[in-house]
Amino acid sequence: MHLLSVNLGTPQPMNRGGKVEIITGIYKHTTPNPVQINALGLEGDNVMNKKHHGGPDQAVYVYGDIDYAWWGTQLGHDLEPGMFGDNLTISGLESAPLHIGDRLHVGEVILEITSPRIPCVTLATRMGDPTFVKRFRAAERPGLYCRVIQTGCVQAGDAVRLEPYTGDVLITAGEMFRLYYENPISEGELRRLLAAPIAIRARTENEEKLAEILAG
Repeated sequence: MHLLSVNLGTPQPMNRGGKVEIITGIYKHTTPNPVQINALGLEGDNVMNKKHHGGPDQAVYVYGDIDYAWWGTQLGHDLEPGMFGDNLTISGLESAPLHIGDRLHVGEVILEITSPRIPCVTLATRMGDPTFVKRFRAAERPGLYCRVIQTGCVQAGDAVRLEPYTGDVLITAGEMFRLYYENPISEGELRRLLAAPIAIRARTENEEKLAEILAG
């Protein structure tokens, strides 16, 4: 695998129904230059909705060219890197089969997978398709949020190496994606999720669900 593209978000207005409602950083532009990745993400990238995006456990969003190629077939046209809001586009990567806790060595940077991306209306608006949230869910090609284990610079062309997670509980990104929509979710599945190194937002949500179950 190697790094196909580094993509940075510039704040832009997003129109919904002809009215400007939000400023978003989902519109990414590629850069050929080296980019520093710190604990909170890429220098020069902008995260506007910090309630649901960004932070140390969702510092970098990764998408692979295998998933991009699948979408190109489905949509009937090629998609440019960064179209899904991904910071790093990686060759030979398919997101759903990878495990929470797997690490991606990208040049001198080490990233750890923490969660799949859950689609929202911002993505649907970006794609120009009000049904895209449902399509993205059905596709189960969510991409990968990552925390930064080792900071450093990355640049298009850098080698990428997968370091498999060796913990006791293995959960794929695809499985975690499906469990997000499972209602009700079982106590056993919640405990499996909480035993994996999942993102803090997902951990908080699942701890609350488990507490509700235990409270009867």
